[in-house]
Amino acid sequence: MEGKLIIFSAPSGSGKTTIVKKLLAMGLPLSFSISATSRSRRKGEQDGKDYYFFSVEEFKQKIQQDAFLEWEEVYDNKYYGTLKSELDRIWRQNKHVVFDVDVKGGINIKNKYPCQSLSVFIMPPSLEELKNRLLKRGSETESSLKHRLDKASYEISFAGQFDKIIKNDDLEQAVQETCNAIIEFLQK
Repeated sequence: MEGKLIIFSAPSGSGKTTIVKKLLAMGLPLSFSISATSRSRRKGEQDGKDYYFFSVEEFKQKIQQDAFLEWEEVYDNKYYGTLKSELDRIWRQNKHVVFDVDVKGGINIKNKYPCQSLSVFIMPPSLEELKNRLLKRGSETESSLKHRLDKASYEISFAGQFDKIIKNDDLEQAVQETCNAIIEFLQK
């Protein structure tokens, strides 16, 4: 089966990962595409479950081997990408692929699979609320917070290139709106 692709992108702290986790728990025929990254693991993250963790050198080797559907150097020497093998793995399970990727990765996947993809941009309520959410994580320095907020402004400028923009100012409403969009897309 060549299934469909559901692509989620958003600035860091928008609630994208929370929404995706809630959708995956709803029993729809969806499976999460595990991204690859060269960033360090956060506490509690597992290789092959949360991400495929590679060193910068290993990631660059995978690029040379054409192993990625898409990849991006999101921050200096911090690569993220989608392994082509993830599509095959999920489609063999007769499920549709769910991606949680940065905006450029999302646009790249949509461009490669324009008819098979639904691209969803999760919009934060405001940059101020985004700042508050990032601060609550407790993992940001003043410098990294500024960098993430600058990047968020840049990423929001791409929202219009996505099929759906879901504003996450009420989590349950955002989840329901996203679920409805996915069900409608899968029935096409």
